[in-house]
Amino acid sequence: MKILLIQPKMNKRPMDTRLKTRMSPSLALLTLAKLTPSNHQIKIINENMDKINFLEHTDLAAITVTVDVFPRAVQIASEFRKRGVPVVAGGIHITATAEESAHLFDAICVGTAERVWLKVLEDAENGTLQRVYKDSNNLGSDEICEPDYNAIDPKKYLYTNVISTSRGCPHKCDFCYNSCADSVKYVNRPIADVIADITALKTKHVMFIDDNFIGNPDRTREFLICIEPLDLKWNAAVTVNILNHPDLLDLMKRTGCQSLFIGFETINARSLQSVNKKQNSIEKYDVLIREIHSRGIMINASIVFGLPEDDESIFKNTLNWLVKNRIETVTAHILTPYPGTTLHKEMTAKNQIYDFNLSHYNTAHVVFRHEKLTAKQLYDGYISFYKKFYSIKNIIKRIPEDKSQRVPFLMFNFLYRKYGKLTETFSRIIPLNYLGKLAENLSYFKGCKRAQREKRLVKTLQEKACIRY
Repeated sequence: MKILLIQPKMNKRPMDTRLKTRMSPSLALLTLAKLTPSNHQIKIINENMDKINFLEHTDLAAITVTVDVFPRAVQIASEFRKRGVPVVAGGIHITATAEESAHLFDAICVGTAERVWLKVLEDAENGTLQRVYKDSNNLGSDEICEPDYNAIDPKKYLYTNVISTSRGCPHKCDFCYNSCADSVKYVNRPIADVIADITALKTKHVMFIDDNFIGNPDRTREFLICIEPLDLKWNAAVTVNILNHPDLLDLMKRTGCQSLFIGFETINARSLQSVNKKQNSIEKYDVLIREIHSRGIMINASIVFGLPEDDESIFKNTLNWLVKNRIETVTAHILTPYPGTTLHKEMTAKNQIYDFNLSHYNTAHVVFRHEKLTAKQLYDGYISFYKKFYSIKNIIKRIPEDKSQRVPFLMFNFLYRKYGKLTETFSRIIPLNYLGKLAENLSYFKGCKRAQREKRLVKTLQEKACIRY
């Protein structure tokens, strides 16, 4: 069969640019590509950069679905089904809303794909597709399939060096998909498999994109000890629980950790309690930040506005706290009740949700009634917060004390956020992967070797630009 693996076009938030939509490939689709036997023909289409040719001969279309692209996924499925092409959908949103989604596609996959994908292909080939394929049982560590990194066209992405060391998260925060009934159970991948991925990517800079890199601290220690000889530079997402493991922080620094994404969510203690974020303790936030910064590691803080106890003061107070602590980058969100989560069920029961257009569920729209903030106050406060955090004045105030982190800090704050539109213009001339490599070399690889790399890279960029344009 000829199979199309499709990633629908994402909905950009106000602060996003083309760089965001082409940041990295979908590991979900790369995993499906690896699971597919070689007698089938695979084509991956990322709609953020590729157009779907609905007239092209196709035997099966498979779509990976997150909540905000769900309406587009339904449109894509409708177009294929009109032409007699069966469509199967999977992904985190499908798993969370199986009953509501099933009738919109020929088949859906609920849970993980490893143990059901071959059956989907067999049934599709025989014209006997079932409506639902479900595997919500615990996936064994050795059953996790590695992505097919050979299926990536690197020129389309800023970075291709994305790797997961685990699936799921042991925590069940109310606003997160992990609070859904069929959410993926937390499991670590075999260390040898992760190292094989690093080797396959031929990179010294890795972005570990686990939901929680320290979900099993003992396993994280074991993993870091194993990768220490690789001399990597890496980034990952952790919970505030990392403060309980100072030795692990030391090991992270020793093995090349450059920055940690941390879900602080809010500086309002009562709001944390309202969404079951039990692992967070606001009293320890400042200590945690000092511990991380003292090791020369940067912080990307995740912040959520619109939690139940928030009022208008939350925007200014959060901004001042982040600037005071020299937080290097921030990813802010408007609280969004993802369907299937505990938060969505609670808001539905209270009749708080008034916007049911799922394309607005990208954490940049207000879709519910807040008890203390109007929709305008919440949205305007969110936008104003972003602008002020990335103002030149506040960027300067937040410059890291550790000199080794100043180049990546300035590049992200100015070239990605503050002047992202200008960088986006360059990305239309220079292939994205070369921009990514340039950023990596300038940020992380120093001394004579770095100078040699930069010289070669600049020459390559000039040659590629001339050849391509």
